[in-house]
Amino acid sequence: MIDTRNDKAMSQSDCLIHNGLVLTLEPDEDPLNHGFVAITGRKIAAIGQAYGATDLPPARETLDVQGGVVMPGLVNTHCHAPMVWFRGLADDLALQEWLTKFIFPAEAGWLDAEKVYRGALLAAAEMIRGGVTTVADGYFYETEVRRAFFQAGLRAVVAQGVVDFPAPGVPEPRNNLQVAEEFIESGAQFHGKRLISTLFCHSAYTCGPDTLQRAKDLTRRRGLPFFIHLAESRTEVAEIQRRTGLKPVVYLDRLELLDERTVAVHTVWLDPEEQELLAGRGVKVSHCPESNLKLAAGVAPVPELLARGVAVGLGTDGAASNNNLDLWGEMSLAARLHKVWRADPTVLPAAQTVALATRQGAEVLGLGDRIGTLTPGKEADLIVVDLNRPHLTPLYDPFSHLVYAARAADVRHVMVAGRWLMKDRRLLSLDWPETARYVSRQSRDLAAFCQKLPLT
Repeated sequence: MIDTRNDKAMSQSDCLIHNGLVLTLEPDEDPLNHGFVAITGRKIAAIGQAYGATDLPPARETLDVQGGVVMPGLVNTHCHAPMVWFRGLADDLALQEWLTKFIFPAEAGWLDAEKVYRGALLAAAEMIRGGVTTVADGYFYETEVRRAFFQAGLRAVVAQGVVDFPAPGVPEPRNNLQVAEEFIESGAQFHGKRLISTLFCHSAYTCGPDTLQRAKDLTRRRGLPFFIHLAESRTEVAEIQRRTGLKPVVYLDRLELLDERTVAVHTVWLDPEEQELLAGRGVKVSHCPESNLKLAAGVAPVPELLARGVAVGLGTDGAASNNNLDLWGEMSLAARLHKVWRADPTVLPAAQTVALATRQGAEVLGLGDRIGTLTPGKEADLIVVDLNRPHLTPLYDPFSHLVYAARAADVRHVMVAGRWLMKDRRLLSLDWPETARYVSRQSRDLAAFCQKLPLT
């Protein structure tokens, strides 16, 4: 519900963002011209309209956004942040070749905890500058990702990666779930501090049934989300069917992995029966269109999943298969892709697509009661998009502009939990130049390492 009280008697807030076009992303709510958002502590205190300076409620800090869009921060529902190291390293390859000949060997032989930490800082800088305020990340050495995101000020669901072969930080596969459980337990100190620690099983073809069931049990007993790549490619589907005689979704259901806290990533190759099964179990879906297209994995049946009531959010995947962490690009591609794929220009309209990147993304991660809309009482995770740009002029429909015209570079201010992470395009929580210097130095070593990989 919008709080439109402009009574000066209302208590003084810590920060007042005003003179903006406020998009709350609450269902069926119209944009607020001359809108303001008042923030007290970590939370939104009030939202309303003020047509003059005398109507503004009192605040210790004020920010005139000069007609910019004020909206919820973007929610990236799937990322492998440290894979920024591999951006552009092995492009134009099939998924299985890309994984087995380049990515898995580079992860096993070159990555270490410090490089994961530095890569996550680089990823955080990119996401903040692009208006991402919440990210779900799954990788190895995830304690280092968690440390980087905490330092950067991002909100995150961080998930320790689990596979049944030697992995970075887990050279002995028999210890994969022990390491995962220790990661969850060590995350208790971050409860209430923007970070949730959980597990990410890479896939049903890299994790055996015992690993999958035990990992799901670890998260289920703690009420945590559980992430898994699912039905990403035809090769994966064929492999699961060869091993089990079952389609991937049916196989995971037989293992009792599917419930309302399971987040299935990609879900490209689903038949109607599998779509119904995901919907019936309350499974959430992360849609990563750029990665799916670059790896020629296919086009996920997102309109059909939405029609069945499945909660769908957008994800960038890792920068190795994208090659960026830009959720504006994902919005633009998703809206256009499904139109041409179904020969229907009305599919995935702009307002619905923005919801996938905000409100729906929050629902996918189990955070819908905290973020995803600008609502009094929710956490103050928000961004300001500068509309004073040639490519954003004139303005008729703000949702159309956000999906079809806006870019990451148009994001001017970013706030998470009432704290500014970026103002006037300047990062406030990260030392970007130092991170850039480190990554540039080490990337030369990575390139030399990859040149020595056996590719046959």
